[in-house]
Amino acid sequence: MTTTARSASEQITETVTSWDGVEAGWGTRGEFAFKVGQREIGHLHSDHAAHFVFPKSVWAELMAEGRIVPHPVFPDREGPAARRIAGERDVRDVIELMRLNYDRLSERVGAQR
Repeated sequence: MTTTARSASEQITETVTSWDGVEAGWGTRGEFAFKVGQREIGHLHSDHAAHFVFPKSVWAELMAEGRIVPHPVFPDREGPAARRIAGERDVRDVIELMRLNYDRLSERVGAQR
């Protein structure tokens, strides 16, 4: 019996797109983005990195916990963040980080209805 391991991006995509209202697709810069409506909850660069934007207070907490690093394009800004994907633990944490943004956006969208 042959088994094929799923890539990090496949695992993340399968989980994140199972959440209500999440759509995924390729962006203009080669990123694979996850959105709720017009708002992005995060995006992947292949199987190697995930990028997010968090409110400054959340960003600071996640940075202090060592779960994110500054976004490489915006290294001096609080909010944009990156997470390297090197193993199964990183895959789980990227999913959790996407969920943080998803829950936050879902609350805001629900409050506007």
